[in-house]
Amino acid sequence: MTPDDIEHLERRLGRPHARIRLGIERDLEARILARRIDFFDTGNWYSAHSILRSALRASGMYRRGRSNAERIEVRQHDIVLPRVPGSFDGFTILQLSDLHVEMNEGAMRRLADVLRGISCDLCVLTGDYRAKIYGPFDAALDGMARLRRQLPGPVYGVLGNHDSIRMVPALEAMGIRMLLNESEPITRAGHRLHLAGIDDAHYYRTHSIEKAATAIPAGAFSILLSHTPEVYRQAAHAEFDVMLSGHTHGGQICLPGAVPVMLAARLPRRMGSGSWRYREMVGYTSTGVGSSLVAARFNCPPEITLHRLERGRAVA
Repeated sequence: MTPDDIEHLERRLGRPHARIRLGIERDLEARILARRIDFFDTGNWYSAHSILRSALRASGMYRRGRSNAERIEVRQHDIVLPRVPGSFDGFTILQLSDLHVEMNEGAMRRLADVLRGISCDLCVLTGDYRAKIYGPFDAALDGMARLRRQLPGPVYGVLGNHDSIRMVPALEAMGIRMLLNESEPITRAGHRLHLAGIDDAHYYRTHSIEKAATAIPAGAFSILLSHTPEVYRQAAHAEFDVMLSGHTHGGQICLPGAVPVMLAARLPRRMGSGSWRYREMVGYTSTGVGSSLVAARFNCPPEITLHRLERGRAVA
């Protein structure tokens, strides 16, 4: 990055946030390049990818898994809460998560086809735009630029643990408003919904729910975008009404019945995919559009989700 790029990020995010995120990214890349990283660390992306793909090919399951990874479903999810502002009753939010755009061209082509039939009031992206976790990200940005032309409505996003903070200027130049420990009011017919987003809380841990919530008035209806659902306790106690997340891929490789073999997140398994509740907060964890480590899925189809806000009493 040039000094001007760093200065831009510092103005955009604040000097401490920008410096910490950039510093941790440089440390991660140095560890990987020096080959001092544990096999089971998230940084050893290439070795895990190669071994998993080889195992699937040896078992004859790779082709089937790759086909599954391209069968993107559109899920409908109603968020029924008594505090939904009147003019937002019926408001629709399209959520896309874990795109990993440069990993599976077939899935991205299928996604473009699916999006042609989708309309919504707002679109949110819950992180992990690139497949790799370090190094160049031009291919991911190129893929995001193509995808952005297909996305309906205003678009907001947060970063995931695969993303670099250095991607932010280009993503915002595409018309994606990145929320990095920030919030923004959405106004409709005199009513307001407050949309907040935090930086990655899984690996980089540069998130600040407190900062994101600072400008939200007490008692206002609010939605939090977080790449990982692991911060569900903090989000609920900060009085967010809704939290939309991804990161887990729903396990990606699951046993029959969508039982994940493993989840790369520390949270109850019931929060690993789909709709859930914690205290008064409604949560939703997307299984994601793309794939991680290997472009294959079993018993866990990829998804985009159309959330519909409804003013009413939630069913326990």
